[in-house]
Amino acid sequence: MRWHNLGTVIGFEIRRTLKRRSFWVMTLAVPALLVALAGLMVFSNNQAIAGVDSGRTEPIAFTYTDASGLIDLGIAKAAGGTPAPDAAAARADVVRGASEMFVSFPADPTRQPIEVAGRDRGLMKSGDYASLARQVLLASAKARVPDAMVAGVLTGDPYVRTVTYAGGVQAPGPASVILPGAFLVLFYLAIIMLGNQMLNITVEEKENRVTEMILTTIHPTTLIVGKVVALVAVGVIQTLVLAGPMMALPGVIAALAPSSAALPSGAGAGASSEPMLPTASELASAVNPPAIALGAVLFIGAFLLFTGLLVSIGAIMPTAKDAGSAFGAIVVALFLPFYAIGMLLADPHGVPSQVLTFFPLTAPVTAMLRNATGTLAPWEAAVACASIFASAGLLLALGIRLFATGSISYGVRLDVRKVLSSRRGGT
Repeated sequence: MRWHNLGTVIGFEIRRTLKRRSFWVMTLAVPALLVALAGLMVFSNNQAIAGVDSGRTEPIAFTYTDASGLIDLGIAKAAGGTPAPDAAAARADVVRGASEMFVSFPADPTRQPIEVAGRDRGLMKSGDYASLARQVLLASAKARVPDAMVAGVLTGDPYVRTVTYAGGVQAPGPASVILPGAFLVLFYLAIIMLGNQMLNITVEEKENRVTEMILTTIHPTTLIVGKVVALVAVGVIQTLVLAGPMMALPGVIAALAPSSAALPSGAGAGASSEPMLPTASELASAVNPPAIALGAVLFIGAFLLFTGLLVSIGAIMPTAKDAGSAFGAIVVALFLPFYAIGMLLADPHGVPSQVLTFFPLTAPVTAMLRNATGTLAPWEAAVACASIFASAGLLLALGIRLFATGSISYGVRLDVRKVLSSRRGGT
C-alpha cells in the first residue's frame, strides 16, 4: 500500500509545475536568448562584410616610403599608394590632416616594424591601416616569387588535416568531444533551471506547514520518490522545449546570413579560397557510441546525486531562503573542476585528477569532462559511476529519513546527528 499514491504525487507535481508562469519564462528564456544572440552575430557579420565591400570599392589613399626595395609600384598604386619623396614631410601631412595615411616600410621588415601614421577613424576602423600596409607588403613579396603555388604557401595559411591512430584503428578526432560533452552542458542547464525545484521538494510543504496533513495519507518515501520522478519528467519536458529552437538555430542563422560573401583576396588570403570540408571519417569520428553512452550514464547519476543532496538540504533547512544560501556552496563545487581543467588535460591520470574524479561532489563534472576528452580509463569510469550512484542512493535515502523525521520541525534547523542516532526513520 506504500506506493498506491505514487501516481497521484507525480501527476500533481507535474501539473503544478507546468501551470507556473515562471517555469515557462525560465524555459523559453534560454532559446530566446540564443536566437537573439545569433541574430546579433549575423547582423555584426553582415556589417563587417559590408564594411569590407565598401573598403574594397573606396581604397584608402596613402603615401609611403620603401627602404626595403620590396614594394611593387603597380601593387601599391592599385591599393591607393603614392611614393613620398620625404618621409618627414609625408608624416607631417598626416598630422595636420592634409593626408589620410603614411606608411614607412623599413629596410628589413622581418626585423623592423612597419611604421604607419594615419588619420584617426575610430577604434575599430583605424586597424584597417595596419591591414592595408601588411597586404601591400605581402602582395609585393608574392609577386617576386615566380611559382604561384610557392607564393601561395609562403603568404597563405595552409590547411592541415591530422588523422591519428591507436591500435591500428583511427582514433576519434576533436569532433568526438561534442556529443559526450553535450551531457555536461545539459547537466549544468538542469542544475541552473531545476535547482530551486530540487530544494523545494522537501522544504515547500514544511514552509507552508501542511506536511503533517500530507503524511497522514502518503508515506514519506512515496512522496519524495514521486516528487523526484516528477522533477525528472519536468526536466525531460524542458529538454524537449529547448531542443526544438536549438535544432532550428542553424537554419535561422543560415536564413539571416547572406547566401554568399566574397572574401577579400590578395596578400592576406590563404593558400586556398575554397573551404576545407570535413571528410567522412572526420564526421564519423564525432559519433563515439561508448563515450556517448557513458556520458548519458554519468549525466543520470549526476542528476540523481545532486537531487539527493538538495533534497537533504531542503529537509534540514526550515525555509526556502535558508536552503537557497546552501545552494551557493553546491554551485561552487560544480564549477571547481573547471578551475583545474589545465591539470585534468595535462595530467589526466595523476593523483589530483583521480581525486576529483572519484570524490562524489566533483566526480560528475570531472568524469563527464574527461569522458568527453577521451582521457577517462574504463576502470576510472567504473569507479566514478559506482561513487556517483552510491552517493546518490545514500543521499536520497538520507533525504527521505530527514524529511520523515523533521518534517514538522517548523522554524528551526534540523539536527542531523539526532536524526541519524534516532531509531525513528522514514523507512
